[in-house]
Amino acid sequence: MFIRKKRNRSGRQWISAQKGEQDMFAMHEQQSEEKHAADILLNNIENFTPKRIEAHVCICFVAYKVYKELERVLKSCGIGLSVDKVLNIAKTITTLKIKLPASGKTISKTMLITQKHKAIEKLFDNNFWKNYSG
Repeated sequence: MFIRKKRNRSGRQWISAQKGEQDMFAMHEQQSEEKHAADILLNNIENFTPKRIEAHVCICFVAYKVYKELERVLKSCGIGLSVDKVLNIAKTITTLKIKLPASGKTISKTMLITQKHKAIEKLFDNNFWKNYSG
């Protein structure tokens, strides 16, 4: 049996008492995991630069503004659903794009099948967004 006193990078100290070869392997495995965790922590801290933090805040702000604008549009055009419900419905809508072999022209058709799809149908009309002024 041997006793070992160790200190990691953060200064935390521990004492381990080991008996044999298997326990020695377990101790080595534990130390390498702690070292790896400390390396990951250091790498993550280095990624928090002022430029990246500012970019993250900017992206969050733009996402919030888009969400609030869609909420305003839904309210003003009489769709009585929340933004989250509209987004969930929109995920289930399929659009087909077909290329005609004779002319090479591509036709696009949005499939609005259920009543929920039809409730938000005007949001898929190109003229709605071109002419929308709130």
